[in-house]
Amino acid sequence: MSAGGTRWSAVLAATLCGVAVAMNVGKVPIAMPELRGEFGLSLVEAGWVSSMFNTLTVITGIFFGMTSDRVGALRMCFVGLGISALGGLAGILSPDAGALLGSRFCEGAGFLAVAVSAPALLSAASRAADRRFALGIWATYLPAGVGLTMITAPLLLRLDGWRGVWAFELFVLVLAAAAIYACRRDYRGAHPGEQRAKSTDAGAQSFAPAMAALRQPAAWLLALAFGSFTAQHFALIIWLPTFLREQRGYPATTVSLLASLMIIVNVPGNLLGGALVQRNFRRGRLIAAASLATGLCGVGIFSAALPDDLRYALCLALSFFGGIVPAAVISSSAVLARSPQQVGTLQGLFMQGSNLGQFISPPLIAALVAASGDWHDALWVTASAAALGIGLGLALGATGFRESPGSPGIAVSESAPACR
Repeated sequence: MSAGGTRWSAVLAATLCGVAVAMNVGKVPIAMPELRGEFGLSLVEAGWVSSMFNTLTVITGIFFGMTSDRVGALRMCFVGLGISALGGLAGILSPDAGALLGSRFCEGAGFLAVAVSAPALLSAASRAADRRFALGIWATYLPAGVGLTMITAPLLLRLDGWRGVWAFELFVLVLAAAAIYACRRDYRGAHPGEQRAKSTDAGAQSFAPAMAALRQPAAWLLALAFGSFTAQHFALIIWLPTFLREQRGYPATTVSLLASLMIIVNVPGNLLGGALVQRNFRRGRLIAAASLATGLCGVGIFSAALPDDLRYALCLALSFFGGIVPAAVISSSAVLARSPQQVGTLQGLFMQGSNLGQFISPPLIAALVAASGDWHDALWVTASAAALGIGLGLALGATGFRESPGSPGIAVSESAPACR
């Protein structure tokens, strides 16, 4: 391929890294009954094992992004994959609940390191005309990884218990590491550069671009819009399995398949969002329109007057149309970042916004449902989040955010040294 062409194999390799670490997000909920039985986890301990990722990301997302910008995206991605693998291995060997919780901390740190660094690799491997769509492909990593886990976990649990799920995820991590190593020469421009690192004031210089990226109001609006979608999506992830299992009496395998399909359908939504952004649809309008669609779907989902088949179809529709939001947000780093060294910081901010929605939504829903005993009240959370998404999408246009092909964006030099 020509020097100026997009290296799609490198784009897919970087995306595979995201899928591999995202499997860590999906494996615990489905294996929780076995984990609680073996380790005697209390409800509080089980909650911490499940929520470690969200807590770590909400607190440290931007810090991980700034670190990636400073040390280099490829190095950071390799480190993240390695830490995730060590965490997974420690989990398999865990003798007690404390060790298991520590392994989840490692997996969470590895997840963050990959999530903030891999988009810079995609950007470096893409020509300018393809970059927004390539980042739209990256947006599929989380639902793809979680969905893959939910599909394979029932079989793996029967074959080797929860440790079989952990072992399969380790295999995918090794495969992802091998893939980006094979494509390492395609990730040009994703390294901060030797000259800056040798500068006497390297510390101040390396964080200056990050602070410049964070001073853009559009970046914060996009991060909050990401959170408004994840708040709605997690409401479904909580509600649907409980509804199918406890109120409709479906077997566990059927519940897992229906829930995983609801998550996986988010992937084509991500790709649609990436394609629309590539065709120069304005992100603010896409976010507002997608939020309106998800809000209307939420009204039907939590309406007991509708038949179950229609309510499930609306779950699929919410996940699909909502997938436009992550693609619109994540791909914006192709416009907001003035250099490859700002991509990690922006992705860290977006990760914090996304996980803020995941962090806030479950306790709000739990409080509302516990107070009334009616799952219909979860609608207040989804409707409020959808309304917030509409407002944020409309506000994005008022910031003067430029997203035309002529906008200033990532300037990747084709002659830049490959990241080491």
